Order: sequence, then C-alpha cells, then structure tokens
Amino acid sequence: MEPSSRRNRCDTSVEGMRPGASANSSPRPSKKIKLHWSKLRDYLGGLDSALLKLKPMVEKLAIQKTIIVLTCNRGQSELLMNFACNARAKGFDIKNVLVFATDEETEKLAGNLGLAAYYDDQFFHAIPAEGAKRYGDRNFVAMMFAKVLCVHMIVWLGYDVLFQDVDIVWFKNPLDYYHNNKLSGDFDIYFQDDGVRSIRYAPYSANSGFYFIRNNNRTRYLFTQLLYAGDLIQSWNSHQQVLAQLLSEHSSLFGLRVKVHERNTPEFPGGFHYHRRKNFMRDIVQGKQTDTYIFHMSWTENKDNKLKYFQQLGEWYVKDSCIGKTVEGILAGKAGESQLAIVEPCCSKEAIVVCHYKDKPSRIPCNDKPPIDKDGKPFWADANGKPL
Repeated sequence: MEPSSRRNRCDTSVEGMRPGASANSSPRPSKKIKLHWSKLRDYLGGLDSALLKLKPMVEKLAIQKTIIVLTCNRGQSELLMNFACNARAKGFDIKNVLVFATDEETEKLAGNLGLAAYYDDQFFHAIPAEGAKRYGDRNFVAMMFAKVLCVHMIVWLGYDVLFQDVDIVWFKNPLDYYHNNKLSGDFDIYFQDDGVRSIRYAPYSANSGFYFIRNNNRTRYLFTQLLYAGDLIQSWNSHQQVLAQLLSEHSSLFGLRVKVHERNTPEFPGGFHYHRRKNFMRDIVQGKQTDTYIFHMSWTENKDNKLKYFQQLGEWYVKDSCIGKTVEGILAGKAGESQLAIVEPCCSKEAIVVCHYKDKPSRIPCNDKPPIDKDGKPFWADANGKPL
C-alpha cells in the first residue's frame, strides 16, 4: 500500500521513490540481518508445532482447498470488525476465513465475531498491539512480518490462499472469481493493482494487501524466499516492495505466472480509484457498477481516515459503542453465550453513513463538509463545481 502525503491524503508522487530510497539499494546492514536471523530462528524452531495445531483447523475451514487469511492486531481491530459485520450484513459466507491475531485480545475479538482465529505467542509476542500511526512506522513494519508468517504457514500446509488486509469490504465473494477458471485464467498468483507506477514496485505494481495464491512448487518457494528476506522488509519498511522484487525474479528464473488485475478494470478497485476515479466511484455508490468484487481502502494515511472514508462511502457497519472496546468492555463483563457474542451488540444491519469530507467519494452528497485535500473539489459536483 503506497502512503499518502500529510497534506494530500492521496499519494501524488507516483513516478518517484520513497525518501532515501534508490533503484539500486545497497546490501542490508549486519544489524538488520542478525535481527532477522533471531526472528527466523524463533519461527523455524516453532514451525512444526504450529503446523500441527493449524492443520485440523484448516482442514475444517477450507472450501475448495482454499483459506481466506487475514492478520490483525488490537490497533486495527475495528477494521477487522467492519469486514466481518459488513460481510454478514450482505449475506456472505465467511466460514473459511482464518484470522492470524498478533495478540490475545484480537484472537478473542475475532472468535466472538464468529471467525476462526489463531494466535501463537512464540511468533507474535513481540508485535505491538497498537495500530500504525502512519505508513512505514515501527508498528506498521512489525505487522508486515506477521503477513509473511501467516501466509507461509498456510501455503506450507498445501492450501490455496486468498490473503487480504482488514481494510477491505466485499461486494461479491472474490473466490467466485478465482475458483472460476473461465474468469481467472491459469496463473500461479494474482494481485490487485496498487495503482502506482513507480520504479519501487516495477514492473508489476502489485498490491500486497490483496492477492490469491494457487498452491504449487513455484508459489511455495516464492513465499519461502519472502520469509528469508525479512531483513529487507525491515530495512525498506515495506512488505510490498520486497514481494515486488521477488515476483520479478521468480517470474524470470522459475516461470512463476503472475497476473495483476489492471487498475482500469472494475473487478478489484482500491485507493487509486477512491482518490482518482470519481466517475467510477459514483457508479459504485449508485449501484451501477456490478462487476466489482471487493474494495480496498489503500492509499490512506491511517486507520482513522480509513474509518471515515468507509463511513461516508456507505461501507461502515460497526456501531460506535464498540469502537475502541475490548470484548469484555463490549459485553460489560458478562460472558458471551455463543461464538457470535459481539455480533448483535456491535454489527449494524444497515450501513452507518456519516459525512466527513466533501471532496471524497460518498454515498450521499457531503458538500457542506470541508475538503481534506488542498483545493479539493466536491465529489458530488461537475467539472465546473455545479452540484450533481
């Protein structure tokens, strides 16, 4: 996910590199490498035990040999709640979703939303529970390594994987696309297009927050190599950049078949469309765009803005009374009577629509609100500023 500038919440430097980066990055400092060795020892030392625990869970969850994988910490839990509440309100079957929680509270929260959850203290104890305040900060980078581990484990068990970040909502079940070869074709791995066209992510511009893996020798080796490259993730502050490098390398050396859903196609839109394709977003909020499967709130500075954007887009389904609360706080100290204990108190059956900014896509006109971007023009207005 490409960050946005502080002033303009949509990234506009699509042709450049991040500050301090270069197209020919130098080898990693020994300190980063040794730190990664330590993490790798912990992971590989506990991997067999973890796989034994995961295997019976995954066998029960899998649909057509596929697991939908998310990873989340306490700081991002409202977005996880919104994915679950949004999906339930729309009638989607999310029984094959497995949440890799990086703290015990998030594991408990996911379970009380009716989602299967897995927490491993040996692997995840050092990951902060707080959410990232900005792209690339310490918490952000720590969660990037969790993204590597959870996918590696499921791929190593022999399953296809749909990985998605928690800032995603569904319009149609994306597995209906990937399980239909007439629609998806014959590739090893599929990615949402990030939208940027910078050297950093060349040549694929793949977004590492939404992708589908067909399990085979090529993809298992790809994600094993990504595991070994954790020092680069720490140094570059990016899981996506490292994966982009490996996609290019493995495509050339091993024949890895990569498909990126081009940004001008409607099936898998994200932040690029939210900030730069007003007509497309109007079609979505008016129900005219029927080919769209998911929407990914990428290109967004932090969780607070994601929440606001989802609210005015009409894709927010979490009641205010549950935001920032633990399971115990939500249930007021009462033990949950079922695995779905917090669904009723937290999940709205209808979208909670709130206006915040006039210049961002919204379900209803928000022309009386301020813009968030410098010189931002109303979303519900024509090129001359006349309300639509």
